[in-house]
Amino acid sequence: MADTQQVDTEQAGAKSGWADRWDAFEVNRTAGRIEAFAKAHGGAEAQVAHLGERGARIVLVGADGAWGDLVARTHERARKAVEKSGITVHEDFDGEFAAKVTTGRYEWSRMAGIQVGGPSNT
Repeated sequence: MADTQQVDTEQAGAKSGWADRWDAFEVNRTAGRIEAFAKAHGGAEAQVAHLGERGARIVLVGADGAWGDLVARTHERARKAVEKSGITVHEDFDGEFAAKVTTGRYEWSRMAGIQVGGPSNT
């Protein structure tokens, strides 16, 4: 004989409604941050990368070469936020896209660290 469970449809609907509202909130908040970055840097492009269970990373590159990133709880939310913001999305962080990033002394010293006399990472 099969085991069955009775589900209170009112409670189940309330939970999914809350989850839907939270998804929409995070998408709108993230899209707003992307739009603010794009406005501050003369436009922007993005790439969305999986972070496993932690969600997805949105890497932003401004038209002026500035870069930044945001993290969303799911890849779907990240994709929706980028689409909502209306900026170009790249599938990969390939050479052509990466070449648009401008790095300064700080980034070079942090990337190279002790090897070229920059500050240590400790």
